[in-house]
Amino acid sequence: MRDLRPHTLRARLTLGLLVLLTVSCAAVGLAAVVELNGFLTSRLDEQLTETGNRFAVSLEHKGETEKDDHDGDEHADTRRQATGTFGARLVDGTVTNAAVVRPTGTLNVDLTAADRERLAAVPADGRGHSVGLSALDDYRVIATGGLDGDVLITGMPLEPVEAAVHRLELVAGIVFGAALTAAGVAGALWVRWSLRPLSRVAATATRVSELPLASGEVALPPRAPESDPRGEVGRVAGAFNRMLGHVEDALTKRHASEERLRSFAADASHELRTPVASVRGHAELALLHPGPLPPEITRALQRIAAESTRMGAMVDDLLLLARLDAGRPLETAPVDLTRLVLDALTDARATGSGHRWELDLPEDPVTVPGDAHRLQQVLANLLSNARLHTPAGAKVTVTLETDGSTASLKVHDDGPGIPEDIQPGVFERFTRADRSTKAETGGAGLGLSIVAAVVEAHGGSVTLESGPGSTTFTVRIDGA
Repeated sequence: MRDLRPHTLRARLTLGLLVLLTVSCAAVGLAAVVELNGFLTSRLDEQLTETGNRFAVSLEHKGETEKDDHDGDEHADTRRQATGTFGARLVDGTVTNAAVVRPTGTLNVDLTAADRERLAAVPADGRGHSVGLSALDDYRVIATGGLDGDVLITGMPLEPVEAAVHRLELVAGIVFGAALTAAGVAGALWVRWSLRPLSRVAATATRVSELPLASGEVALPPRAPESDPRGEVGRVAGAFNRMLGHVEDALTKRHASEERLRSFAADASHELRTPVASVRGHAELALLHPGPLPPEITRALQRIAAESTRMGAMVDDLLLLARLDAGRPLETAPVDLTRLVLDALTDARATGSGHRWELDLPEDPVTVPGDAHRLQQVLANLLSNARLHTPAGAKVTVTLETDGSTASLKVHDDGPGIPEDIQPGVFERFTRADRSTKAETGGAGLGLSIVAAVVEAHGGSVTLESGPGSTTFTVRIDGA
């Protein structure tokens, strides 16, 4: 079902204004109708009082005058009565005579049983009462006591009163309808003009919300125009502009800090490459010494060489991330992903012989534009991650497929899965599922961050789905 409620502040204010005006107009119209109906009814009661019961008295001895319909008091009283005047005589609560004045004379009225009951229920208090007669129409009647102990009822039709009231209702409806329409249009324009500064604030806020505030230096849009600070809208605009100023200052400081950090990481990585390579070279040279070496010295030199190699790889990873952060473009050439997957899986089988490795490739080769060396590094990191964080005997499945112009690479394993508290930041730097410091399992926590950075540099995306017994990394690259 469609929601017809207004959603904007302007629409709600306009609707509220129209509702208030409608209620006010309805109250004024109702009061006018009630007042007019009461006024005209009271005038009719006064007219009945002034007329008295002369016409009803003429019915009191109607039997005696029937011998001469053209002479006597009856016709004299009829000539003095207004057309439509009603008269009735009740004896012991029973209507004996009932007649109404017509332009041509007196006309007897055949009342229904319900009409007789209504007339019998009218109190003889000399006050006006409204009675609906099915044989005639709605009447205003007065009942008084007769000379013979009977009750005489005189009435006049309410039709003129009802016609005047209905005409007032029609006129009030037309006038109030036109007034509400004009007020609605004018109110909408007025509310729109009054809320124009707030609309500008909303438009500025919308533009700010669409900016990539999480990435690098961002130029905020111009400030929202401020209005009278004494009003609510002016205060909102002023507070919003001050907030934008604080956000801009924070973004500027954050960008400067990130730039300094990137510069430090790049410089440190670059400067560390030479001494790390020198340490590794001297260790390997010492191991090549022809003379006998104590076993402790040989073991120490081997550890120095291994850790130097590991540190060199870490320095290379940090330098790669620094270059990607700086936005340096990668090489772009057709890359055969099928060949890269085959080579990477062959290497993984050689280093992880205790795992079960499976491959699912399409019939046709899959080619994407990119940097072959970096994409090979993505594959190597994903497979190494699956090997290091799953027990021996686990199955790792690599699937390559295409969907239109998008190449999709999935690496799935049936290992224990990645803890839920780590999953949100799994592609961030120095995030490790294994908190140990062992080189074989702990790592530096840079592998998946390099995967995400390289894939994003290719204009693609990488996602993770993990639970107990199932972990899947999915890499998508356009241009297949």
